Amino acid sequence: MKQTEIDYWITSMLESYDNVSDLNITVGKTLQVESAGVLMPVAVSPPIKKLTPFQTEVFALNLIGNNKRLLRDLVENGSCDLSYTLGDKVRFRVNIFTQKGYFSTVLRKLETTIPTIKGMNFPKSFNKMAGELNGLVLFTGATGSGKTTSLAALLHKINMDRSVHVVTLEDPIEYIHPHVKATFNQRELGNDFSTFPSGMRAALRQAPKVILVGEMRDRETLEIGLTAAETGHLVLSTLHTIDAGQTINRILGMFEQEEQPQIRNRLADTIRWVVGQRLLPKVGGGRIAAMEVLCTSLRVKDLILNGEDEEKTFYKVIQQGSAMDMRTFDQHILELYESELITEKTAMRYCSYRNEVSRGLDTIKASRGEATSSLSGLAMEEEAEPTRW
Repeated sequence: MKQTEIDYWITSMLESYDNVSDLNITVGKTLQVESAGVLMPVAVSPPIKKLTPFQTEVFALNLIGNNKRLLRDLVENGSCDLSYTLGDKVRFRVNIFTQKGYFSTVLRKLETTIPTIKGMNFPKSFNKMAGELNGLVLFTGATGSGKTTSLAALLHKINMDRSVHVVTLEDPIEYIHPHVKATFNQRELGNDFSTFPSGMRAALRQAPKVILVGEMRDRETLEIGLTAAETGHLVLSTLHTIDAGQTINRILGMFEQEEQPQIRNRLADTIRWVVGQRLLPKVGGGRIAAMEVLCTSLRVKDLILNGEDEEKTFYKVIQQGSAMDMRTFDQHILELYESELITEKTAMRYCSYRNEVSRGLDTIKASRGEATSSLSGLAMEEEAEPTRW
């Protein structure tokens, strides 16, 4: 298999359907792409009914090329991450991994157009986030929920408005930001720095005002991030958690019990915003983000310092914080349903508290003169425990 054949496969996969987000190369299956959240087969010439172990291995090794670090990661750890560019057309974030002794490859298509807050219809609170001078801004959610896109929109806003030095630590680099008002130095794990902690330590000596850390993967990275936020830097990063409350608990869980009071104090002083994201199927095709937004306030600081109880929870504080641009997932999901961007079934499936959303849906339908749904009874049976993602 030659490089031209691999590029032909990739091109065919990209052109096979609308809204292609991922390309999947797996032994025993044909070429597949994920379109609007669903895996679909792709036809090429000559036809491929089932990929052989040889084909998937050659495909993977061609993407890796002569990079010895990536080969070592693949052999020692069972997977490796890299970026791949198809000519000057499109870039991919690539993960190559082994399963049952075979190679599999997943290529995530990266958008070349940098997203904007207005263009993505993100909440107005994003403009406030981009204007923060210091502190910690965290985006949370499952893999593929759009966190990188949101962070790119924030960085674009900073780039348009502020003459500052921005250092990014990414794995791999996804959106390439031009120098506009800001000066960008984008560094890629493996090529430009060896680990996130070492990259963070170096960043503190590079005189940035804004630091983007691709992911807070461990305690050491988080500790350096907190130090950076405390010393006048704006630190943007991500965590794989489902909501604001779990984000705080996840951070505390990285530290020993006796250290947690100090960490609570540091978090209360440094956290500015926490944004949770879920991607929902959109009416008419494609997907749309539902967002939970938490902004620091006296009540939020109290919860960080003293923890939650039955009466005081992050959910309730966010629910009652609309004056500070806060909102829960469920509030946003109801807005999306009212705007006819998602269906009732989607709203019920992706919400946190089904009984609350069911009542909200009935209110919206009553205002339209529609009959209320039988989903309400189901929601009341499942009651108050939140849906976990």
